[in-house]
Amino acid sequence: MKALQVYRTYFPDPPGGLQEVIRQIGLGASKSGVDTRIFTLSPDPEPACLYYPEGDVIRSRETIEIASCNISLTCLPEFRRQVEWADVVHYHFPWPFADVLHMLGQVRKPTILTYHSDIVRQQGLLKLYYPLMIRFLDSMDVIVATSQNYVDSSPLLQRFQEKVSVVPIGICDQAYLDSERLPQKPELPARFQSKGYFLFVGMLRYYKGLHFLLDALAGSDTHCVVVGTGPEEQALKQKAGQLGLGNLHFTGSVDDATKRYYFENCKGVVFPSHLRSEAYGVTLLEGAVYGKPLISCEIGTGTSFVNIHNESGLVISPEDPLALRSAMELLDRDEALRKRLGAGARRRYERLFTGEEMGQKYATLYRQLLESV
Repeated sequence: MKALQVYRTYFPDPPGGLQEVIRQIGLGASKSGVDTRIFTLSPDPEPACLYYPEGDVIRSRETIEIASCNISLTCLPEFRRQVEWADVVHYHFPWPFADVLHMLGQVRKPTILTYHSDIVRQQGLLKLYYPLMIRFLDSMDVIVATSQNYVDSSPLLQRFQEKVSVVPIGICDQAYLDSERLPQKPELPARFQSKGYFLFVGMLRYYKGLHFLLDALAGSDTHCVVVGTGPEEQALKQKAGQLGLGNLHFTGSVDDATKRYYFENCKGVVFPSHLRSEAYGVTLLEGAVYGKPLISCEIGTGTSFVNIHNESGLVISPEDPLALRSAMELLDRDEALRKRLGAGARRRYERLFTGEEMGQKYATLYRQLLESV
């Protein structure tokens, strides 16, 4: 069985949680006999095909990016070739240009769409896009939400609830804990080594709530390491300088071995996203794999499905630096609580969020679609 996953960007271009989800679906579904390809755009698509364990990555050249929507004026022929190869076409939403590809490509194969997030920020453009979006979603055979929390709180998903299934995002822990990928000790200020630190990993975007994290760290003895790059990076560094945050360390992008070191040695994972654009939080799953306590905000999305208050971590109110500081300081000084919540996070991961489980569920959906044709 052949599945084509379609999204606007993929590794090795700047990584994010959604790309990791696509990777994990490919890895997990391969164990159920699914051959995956990933169709994507890239500003530098040379070579045009990359060969990864999760599947071949087919890349077309990106022409322009507008409001986080990557567009290509030349990719339609390649998209059609990949659709012809596939038994099932699997879109990842939101990417408005995929709606255009689907329409112009006259896709007649069984289709599935994973609904990762409502469109939150671009409300003006949404009014223009809305008719095409509704037509696109209506044409899908199956829409997958990543948590029941998001289904219950999304008016758009409620509109299509008769075709919605829920498949929680999962990750294969072997990809993180493989003994052949030993942790690589990074250059880290001595005070972070001696005091210990909390960890944020992700793209530095507007909805990640990192400016609230900086406010929470001001005047606190708690230390934090921020791993990642993104459009908010310079503004955050400028604010950190203004606040004089010697207890905050930005690493930029790091390789997998270095990221593993940060996870294995942190006191907990902090995830202050405050808007619905954060639909799940793969970083929370990564923290759970390593048995770390989690701190997240209650925003009515999948973050509070992954992280259960007082079971796997602490869930606080969003946009509240004092609550965030209190949560970090509580875990910082209470080793027994860190261990209890970290063990709870690992147990919850093993019960609900393995990549094998997610891949098997998607493979089942693919087969059900093919059998219904």
